[in-house]
Amino acid sequence: MSALFASEDPALWRRIYEKYWEVVEAKKSTGKGKKSGKLLILDKWYQEELPRAIDGRPDKYVTLSELVKLMEWKLTRGKFRPRLQQLVASNSEETVEKCSRKAFSLLPDMQAAIAELSSLKALGPATASAVLAAGAPEQAAFMSDEAVESAPGLKPIKYTAKHYALYLDKMVDCTKKLNKVDPRQDWTPHRVELCLWAWAIGNQLQLPFMKDVDVTGSSVSDTCSDTDQRAAKKLRTK
Repeated sequence: MSALFASEDPALWRRIYEKYWEVVEAKKSTGKGKKSGKLLILDKWYQEELPRAIDGRPDKYVTLSELVKLMEWKLTRGKFRPRLQQLVASNSEETVEKCSRKAFSLLPDMQAAIAELSSLKALGPATASAVLAAGAPEQAAFMSDEAVESAPGLKPIKYTAKHYALYLDKMVDCTKKLNKVDPRQDWTPHRVELCLWAWAIGNQLQLPFMKDVDVTGSSVSDTCSDTDQRAAKKLRTK
């Protein structure tokens, strides 16, 4: 479990959230090839443009071109698997719109929504979660490796609907805890995932701003095991 996940301090979480784009930029800069260069553009599209497009429709759904671009974003942000990019493009426009419209209509039954999207070619629970998080961030969280590994009891990662359900439960619980103590009450499972991803990548890249965060006097490169959760809860910002 990561030290951030163990913390219930909304000030710390917000500080990491405010650094999200700095982390994306740093990851783009440290990557190699065309893939890394596209990260910032694709992430801006996924976090800002796609949600507006989905919300602007009478019924929420995604188009084939949006799904293809979402897959490109997912593979750029995480592990690149070119075969998936080709396979997702083989879905028909009609099928993508029909399945995604039905998936959004099935919410808040997340398992049913995930199952519906998973009927599309190249879509498993992780990619399906990205679709739902773009259109319903208050209910869904993208199943990123970094966020899954940040929560206790979820290793090794399994890309199954059951594992996603376990993961989402933890994201929702974390969201509720933060909203309970944060006057703004604007936390969502999607925003929690963004923070956990930024924390993990910031830690991995040893970004300068991470030095401003203390874990009971330890460096931020330390993460908490299940046996030192109490110490992790003492997280504070300088």
